[in-house]
Amino acid sequence: MASNAAVPFWRAAGMTYITYSNICANLVRNCLKEPYKTEALAREKVHFSISKWTNGKPEKPTLRSDSPVE
Repeated sequence: MASNAAVPFWRAAGMTYITYSNICANLVRNCLKEPYKTEALAREKVHFSISKWTNGKPEKPTLRSDSPVE
């Protein structure tokens, strides 16, 4: 039986590591001074494509841009 003493605090709080690292990254970006803050916020934007599969074949991909709400 494993002990809970060695569980990372982010896991004990019910978060995934990705959620924890995103929170930390946002805190660091918000602490930066200009012009570094603007540059870091510009790099935060994510672009990706989504393809639905029908009958084992991909349909035309949809391009998406996921940027934080300002």
